[in-house]
Amino acid sequence: MAKLKTTFTGASVADYLATRASPEQRADCKVLMRMLRELTGERPRMWGPSIVGYGVYRYTYPSGHSGEAPMTGFAIRGRDIVVYLDCEGKTERKLLRDVGKHSVGKSCFYFRRLADLDQAVFRELVATSIAGVRQRYG
Repeated sequence: MAKLKTTFTGASVADYLATRASPEQRADCKVLMRMLRELTGERPRMWGPSIVGYGVYRYTYPSGHSGEAPMTGFAIRGRDIVVYLDCEGKTERKLLRDVGKHSVGKSCFYFRRLADLDQAVFRELVATSIAGVRQRYG
């Protein structure tokens, strides 16, 4: 079985942000980090080389493959910040319509600047995702 790439590494979150984020991204990441800590009750930890994760859950797929992943987290991807969320439910889809300028992929919410988002809607989207992960995985 292949070795998981997204595992807790113990690397420095501050070093990651210092080397990957632009000054504007660092400011947005500080705001995002406060919010994620408030919503999860967890401190940030590096997962793999580039994900700042909060909390942890254990999953097992029908195939039997299992592992651990952060409940939520974020990464710098070029000019974008990506937040890892479950955005596929009915509630989440409605919030996505109202949140502001973004794009999505499977479990990925991309944005350029926090100023482009409705902060209350974004917070609700993140909180709803975290609640869903906790409900499904404990």
